[in-house]
Amino acid sequence: MDIFLQQLLNGLVLGSLYALVALGYTMVYGILELINFAHGEVVMIGAMVALTVLGVLAGTPLPPAAMLAIAAAVAIPACMATGFTIERVAYRPLRRAPRLAPLITAIGVSIVLQNVAMIVWGRQYVSFPPLIDVHIHEVAGATITNVQIAIVALAALIMAGLLLLVRRTRLGRAMRATAQNREVAELMGVDVNRVISATFVIGSALAAVAGMMVAAYYGLAHYAMGFMLGLKAFTAAVLGGIGNIPGAMLGGLLLGIIESLGAGYIGDLTGGFLGSHYQDIFAFLVLILVLVFRPSGLLGERIADRA
Repeated sequence: MDIFLQQLLNGLVLGSLYALVALGYTMVYGILELINFAHGEVVMIGAMVALTVLGVLAGTPLPPAAMLAIAAAVAIPACMATGFTIERVAYRPLRRAPRLAPLITAIGVSIVLQNVAMIVWGRQYVSFPPLIDVHIHEVAGATITNVQIAIVALAALIMAGLLLLVRRTRLGRAMRATAQNREVAELMGVDVNRVISATFVIGSALAAVAGMMVAAYYGLAHYAMGFMLGLKAFTAAVLGGIGNIPGAMLGGLLLGIIESLGAGYIGDLTGGFLGSHYQDIFAFLVLILVLVFRPSGLLGERIADRA
């Protein structure tokens, strides 16, 4: 039972990260019906920029909270500019092209960003500076750190804020109208190009925060970290119902829990045969099962909530 509870807590933390990244996929798909496979690399850029800033500030007398705030203040605009540029340069000219063309372009943008990051930061891993004093808390025999608690709490606040933005603001209404019918929204006075750009910018800002959280959780970042993270976040979006914002949140949490249970609890039952070295199996097994038995995802695709 202790193993189960421990892996459940680990899965909740991991799922919060997947959910944040999955929101970027589902928002873009909801409006453009495009799978932005370069989103994982935007997460990577956020992590690498933040760690670079933290490395510069590490020798200063600033408190850790101020260093993290400055790193976020640099990483978030960097990712927002990256997302805006990707939409304007790579995707907007192909908006009326056959669906295969934007998909291939998204993969190409992913490869370009990954190689640019390798040139800028090198092939080596970049470590997260020891700024935060880690405190371990015990919960019914399981343990969770203050960093993990902060990740879950911050992710919950960001996801709640995104829901409020989409459902309660003028931009959110324009996003939902564009998702429902782009041509009619344009006839009603909605600036569709601005809404699409805003969607990429907001998703990229979430990616920057997610990148910092991933780097803090694992203690390091790498130029290739976005590839597998992006695939798993895409799996989470499909699991919850791609195009559906609450579905992306639910899918991320469920995928994190499934992966953690598979790597830990089931790994122990099988003598380590299906342990942490094979944890990716469970994520992609979930993707296969969802595509076979429920392609629309757990929450389906409610057009009115897409954004």
